[in-house]
Amino acid sequence: MFVNTRMTLFLLILHVLEAGVFAVDSKQVNILYLIADDLRPTLGCYSDPVVKSPNIDQLASQAVCGPSRVSFLTSRRPDTTKLYDFNSYWRVHAGNYTTLPQYFKSNGYTTLSVGKVFHPGIASNHSDDYPYSWSVPPYHPPSFKYEKRKVCKDKDGTLHSNLLCAVDVSEMPLGTLPDIENTAEAIRLLKSVKDSHHPFFLAVGFYKPHIPFRIPREYLKLYPIESMTPAPDPDVPKKLPNVAYNPWTDIRKREDVQALNLSFPYGPIPKDFQLQIRQHYFASVSYVDAQVGKILQALDDFGLAKDTIVVFSSDHGWSLGEHGEWAKYSNFDAATRVPLIVYKPGVTSPFPRHGEKTFPFIDVFQGTREQFGKGRRVERVVELVDVFPTLSKLAGLLPLNHCPSSSFKIELCTEGSNRANLIRNPETALNREAYSFSQYPRPSDSIQENSDLPDLADIRIMGYSIRSVDYRYTLWVGFDPVRCQPNMTDIHAGELYLLAEDPGEDNNVFVEFDHATVMRKLAMQPSWTESLKHHIMYLSSGLKSKGIL
Repeated sequence: MFVNTRMTLFLLILHVLEAGVFAVDSKQVNILYLIADDLRPTLGCYSDPVVKSPNIDQLASQAVCGPSRVSFLTSRRPDTTKLYDFNSYWRVHAGNYTTLPQYFKSNGYTTLSVGKVFHPGIASNHSDDYPYSWSVPPYHPPSFKYEKRKVCKDKDGTLHSNLLCAVDVSEMPLGTLPDIENTAEAIRLLKSVKDSHHPFFLAVGFYKPHIPFRIPREYLKLYPIESMTPAPDPDVPKKLPNVAYNPWTDIRKREDVQALNLSFPYGPIPKDFQLQIRQHYFASVSYVDAQVGKILQALDDFGLAKDTIVVFSSDHGWSLGEHGEWAKYSNFDAATRVPLIVYKPGVTSPFPRHGEKTFPFIDVFQGTREQFGKGRRVERVVELVDVFPTLSKLAGLLPLNHCPSSSFKIELCTEGSNRANLIRNPETALNREAYSFSQYPRPSDSIQENSDLPDLADIRIMGYSIRSVDYRYTLWVGFDPVRCQPNMTDIHAGELYLLAEDPGEDNNVFVEFDHATVMRKLAMQPSWTESLKHHIMYLSSGLKSKGIL
């Protein structure tokens, strides 16, 4: 939810569906946490008119849904974890923070990890934070080692390392794909713990829809290319500061994109290839949906659905041509907003009747637009740092204390908020003081090859962003990578999008005003409060407020 590709905060729109009466369980419940990679809210339950996601939609019909990894797994923001790239381990670089699975492990849970939960490599000590977070070593699918290999077959039969990589699974190395292996392992683990006397916390991290789009070819049939349309705002906004632009460097490294001979940094990508990217992204979402459906059906088959809280989310979004951008690496909604679905049996929906299935598998190729539940749409601004304290509350564990302004020495605390009240009281009035934070680093004001993923030593500017219901306000300020400190008085650029008149964040009105006019314009927004003014003043003049950023 927070800085860099694995850290960005999110605005979440909650759909409250079939909310029941909140109750405290007398026995410990299990936790199944499903995490997609680079998934924006392109799902049927988020009213997307194109994407076919019947199994996730079915989960949402039983649940509360709304909207990277180190941040939401520790419930701390990037300026606390001090993790701005992939080249350090937070327990060494910042503090020995207790993680979400570690907290459940300390409360008697068997904690299990499948696939991509923590970011791999040094960011999780080359161990996915084992043994701190997990009861047994995490599982990684053997076929993942081929993810970046030349396995994408061209029309002439030659193999390439492409962005667009729909394949025949039987022709792949090992005859399978990573998320298919993840699903099989998750089902095996559910079977192994179904009769255990200890509750379990099982996290399953899918690799898709992250690039490359190496997915079973049949999913493309769900999205005929002639029915694809480009992003509604495919051009780079004229008033967008250079420092805010994401030049999608990782996509450019793929062989099929290199063959397009695109100019740096803006491109653009030819329209026909844009449509293919969108087609493959949507197909990847349906592929993940099928894996989710199989795991949820296993939860039913093993008699675990009535005793298990299910959470489905992503680490961040992914631009699909909006603002002329692709991938993530920005503070726009397309890159920072993700789905979040929370199901608790007997709370978000009634317990199923005897013999009735909660999550029967739905084959996306056999009909896709089922309607699940009737529910009411409730808008709320929440963040993924809220998942840790909320899930702890729903499981009946002791609540987490809120972190003080300086929490580097404190192992267990949260910079998020317990949102269980949104589940038990979905009709609570909209809190105009609710807003989410995101941040993203840049190496310079100008667009460079490393603008998307600068190493910590190269970061010179940090973009801090506040998102309310009514606007997004971003300041790009100087940053000291040695002390990991921003200089809020060293303003390089600003962005202000008034969402009622500009929902796509295309017209940056910050450049039209001086600072006093910007503040007056913000004060006219319905979500403006004295509390929010305090945070805005921090961003604008260096007056740091307690516990923020």
